[in-house]
Amino acid sequence: MKPTRKCPLFIVTGASGIGKTTLCERVFQNESDYVVLEGDILWDERFNSPETNYKAYRQLWLRLCAAISQTGLPVVLCGCVTPEQLEYLEERQLFTKIHYLALVADQQTLEHRMRVGRQISDDQWISSSVHFNQWIIDHAALTEPPMTLLDVSNLTLEDHTKMLHQWIMERLS
Repeated sequence: MKPTRKCPLFIVTGASGIGKTTLCERVFQNESDYVVLEGDILWDERFNSPETNYKAYRQLWLRLCAAISQTGLPVVLCGCVTPEQLEYLEERQLFTKIHYLALVADQQTLEHRMRVGRQISDDQWISSSVHFNQWIIDHAALTEPPMTLLDVSNLTLEDHTKMLHQWIMERLS
C-alpha cells in the first residue's frame, strides 16, 4: 500500500545522552498536533549494520512514520540520525519534507549528563558521544538539508520543550 497522504517528518537528533528521549517524552505528554516517537524502541541487534549506515533500520522507521502520517498528523521521530542516513533512501519520498533539529551541548554538560544523569561509566561511549556532538556543531549547517541546532546546555527542560514545540509549529504553518 502506498501512502495517499504526505506530511512533513520532524527529526530530533543528537549525541547519545544529550537528552533526546527526555525532551521527546515531555513533548509527547501534552501534544495533539503531531505524533512523537522514540527511535530506540524498535532497535534490535539485527539492525546493527554500520557498513550499510543502518539502512534497514532507517527504512523501517520511515515506513512506520509514513503509515502514522496517514492519520493527517505529522510525526516527530527522536533518535540518533543524520540527514545523509535518510535523505537518499527511497522511503524519503513518502514525506513532503524532513526537518532536522539537533540537540547539542558543551562538552562538560554532555559528559555530566552521561556520567551523572544516565550513570554511564564507559569512557569509550562517552568519548564517542562527545565526538559526535562536536561533529554536529561543526557540520549542521553543511548537511543537506541543514540541521537546526538547539543548545541544551543552560536552559531548563521546560524551556527546551517550548522551543521544540515552537520549532515544529513554525514549520507546520
